[in-house]
Amino acid sequence: MQIAVDISLYPLNGAYIPPIKDFIARLARHPGLTLEYNSLSTQVRGEFELVMDAIRSEVRSTFEGPDRAVFVMKMIGGAEAVV
Repeated sequence: MQIAVDISLYPLNGAYIPPIKDFIARLARHPGLTLEYNSLSTQVRGEFELVMDAIRSEVRSTFEGPDRAVFVMKMIGGAEAVV
């Protein structure tokens, strides 16, 4: 099943751009995903297991880092996810 996830990352520190760019770069290294970017969020598309495994891994890495952060995510599944 194909899914799409819209992710916004809000690092809770003054230097918020580097952690966002790092998170996106780490996601982009996962094979089988399609990423699109805009000024408010990143959209990740692909097979359910691949997308969820990548998000789980990279959110965990962010949370294990030195700074606190908030993630906001929206998901859609099925044929609509590939549009």
